[in-house]
Parts: sequence; C-alpha cells; structure tokens
Amino acid sequence: METETSKKKLIAGVAIAALVLGGGGVMLGRTVFAPATTAEAESHAEGEEGHAEGEEGHSEEGEETEGLVAIDDTRAKAAGIVTEATLAGGLGAEILAQGVVAAAPDGEAVLTARADGAVVKISKRLGDYVRAGESIAALESRDAASIAAERSGAAARAALARSTYAREKRLFDAKVTARQDLEGAQAALAEADAELRRANSAAGAAKVSGDGRTLAVTSLISGRITKADATLGSFVAAGTELFRVADPRKIQINASVLPADARRVQPGDRAVIELLGGETVNATVRAVTPSLDPESRAATIVLVPDGVGQLTPGQGLRVRILPRNGAASASIGVPEEALQSVEGRDIVFVKVAKGFQATTVTVGQRSAGRVEIVAGLKPGAVIATKGAFLLKAELGKGEAEHGH
Repeated sequence: METETSKKKLIAGVAIAALVLGGGGVMLGRTVFAPATTAEAESHAEGEEGHAEGEEGHSEEGEETEGLVAIDDTRAKAAGIVTEATLAGGLGAEILAQGVVAAAPDGEAVLTARADGAVVKISKRLGDYVRAGESIAALESRDAASIAAERSGAAARAALARSTYAREKRLFDAKVTARQDLEGAQAALAEADAELRRANSAAGAAKVSGDGRTLAVTSLISGRITKADATLGSFVAAGTELFRVADPRKIQINASVLPADARRVQPGDRAVIELLGGETVNATVRAVTPSLDPESRAATIVLVPDGVGQLTPGQGLRVRILPRNGAASASIGVPEEALQSVEGRDIVFVKVAKGFQATTVTVGQRSAGRVEIVAGLKPGAVIATKGAFLLKAELGKGEAEHGH
C-alpha cells in the first residue's frame, strides 16, 4: 500500500513539472530531464520504504553533491538551456556596441555586364549555389562579335607571320636572301604573336563564346546567389549589376562604437556576439577604423567570429568588446538572467561533468542587462544563462524531496 502511494506521488510530481515547463516539454534533472521508468519508480519507492525503516535507502544510489543538478548536454540543449564561457573584466571594462553582420571583402562578388547586350540565358537563380568560374547567364552583344573578330584576325595575322618567317629562314639558310630580310620577318612574327595574346586575353576576360555571339557572366567566387536582377530578354548597359554572390563562410561583424571607446580597442582583443536566442559566439577584433562615419560620428570595429553558426549578412546584433587593457579587473560580467536567488543567496549554475553546480557569488553593479560578479566565480567557467531559472526550480524541487 505504501509502495502504491509513493508511485502516485512520483507520477503527480512529474506531471506538475511538465506543466510548469510548457506542457509535454523536456524535463529537468532526474525527474524532469530523465523521467523515471516503471522499474526506476519501483526502485525509488523501495528506496523510500527502506529509508523509512532506517538504513538501506541511500546505500544503493550513493551520496549526491549538494547543489548539483544532474543533466547531460543533450537534455540541457533540448530544454533550451544556453551556456556561456565567462571572461575576465567587469562591466566597466566591457564596451557594448550594436553590430551588423557583413560579408568579408573576399566573401562577396558583384557580377556586372561587361558590355552592352541582351540577356539571352539565365542558368542560375536566387539562392542557388555556384562555383568560382561557373557561368550564371549569357549576354548577346555586338561587342562579343567585335572581340571575336579581333581574335580571329589576330590569329590569322600571326599564322601568316609565322609562315613568312619560316620561308625567310629557309631562303637565308640557302644564302638566297639577306639577313635583314630574316630579321624583318622575325620582328613581324613577334609583333603578330603579341597582338594575338592581347586578343585572346580580351576575349577570355569578356568570356566570349566559341561562336562569338555571346558573353558569359561567370561567378568570381564560390557561394550562393544573394541578389539576382537579371531578367531574360532585357537589354543591359555595360557595368549594370546583374548578380551578387556571397560565401556564407566568409563574414565579419561591423560594430559601431564611440571614438573614446575605439581608442581603447586593439586588434586581437576579445569580443562576444550576443544572438537573439541567448546564444553567444566568441569573436576577435580584426581592425579598428581610423576614421569616423560621417553620419553617425562613430568608429567601426571589425570583428571576426570564431564560427559562423546562425550569423547571416545583414543581421543586427549586440556585441561586447573586452579590451586587453581592461581585463586586469578580477570581476566578471554575466547576463542578468544567469543570476538566480536561492534562500537569500545569489547563485549561478556552473557547468560540471555531471550537470550544473549551484555556486554562490558576490554581486557588484548592474547595467544594461548585465551583472558584475566580484567574487565566487573564476574567468573561463562555463555558466548557464538562458534557462537558468529551470535549474533553480529543479534544485529547489530536489532539496524538497531530499528533506522529505
């Protein structure tokens, strides 16, 4: 009878936790992230019964670390718990800035019409992947015919000069003609060959087709087409933008900061990029622009992210830059949502091998959604940020069950 009562309590506890976390979501700790099977429930019930009798209950499971919420990485991610590695430097050392994700200089190519002409072929569309050198479209142009004609004429003149030189060489060897005739033919051949090389180079640069009717529009880099303005049948002038291709792996973040803050930043300084979902991406300062934007009167800090992840060109985000000359502070800045209150104590949940350990900290100033930790936490520790309240709830639940 007592075993049946324990089973009902366990099932009720799991159901309540599921409702609190959004109905049928992933559950935390032993009871929330890893719901007990029937066999586990029976074992737990037997443990409760043994505990009531005296000594056997805890001997099988072993002692648990106080303040530990046991959970593996897979279940933590499924529950929406986000972590962040802490960095040295208090709020006074951090520079908060708004940034925009942009293509790196070698990560985007603008493809234009090389001559006046009509768009007669489009082989790739917006969003398609293209390789460097791959043809995207073709233009029918009189310039293509002109370039092709120049190439053909240069080839013919070079062939004639080569034949003339060969004849003059035979006659000179037979002592029929003078040396100056041979030297003249040799100079003419060199000039004809140079003209042919120029013609071939021009035709190659213009991507003239073999029949001399069209010019190919080819991609300069490998990537995806992010802009496609070409329309089949339309007439375009030389220099008109037709496509843009971007390599999503080659991006940077341009962050705007006040001139006074820009003077504190140096290439190689660390930074943290904050995404909307609470995730963060580490970055490094690549450059600091020496001039100010004429409209915003702000300097631009160029950051290179450690990984692309969810970053997309054009995306706006917040950036925290940590200058090296401000990292001497022993304090650490963390997101406000990482800080939880348990029994009057300020705590953060530090990632450990078996889950998250509740760690008491001393709090300093607060500003712009950030909290300064002046004691209790070391730089480099990985803490729970978004979803830390779920760990707090599970910690309180576990302590209540343990006290019971």
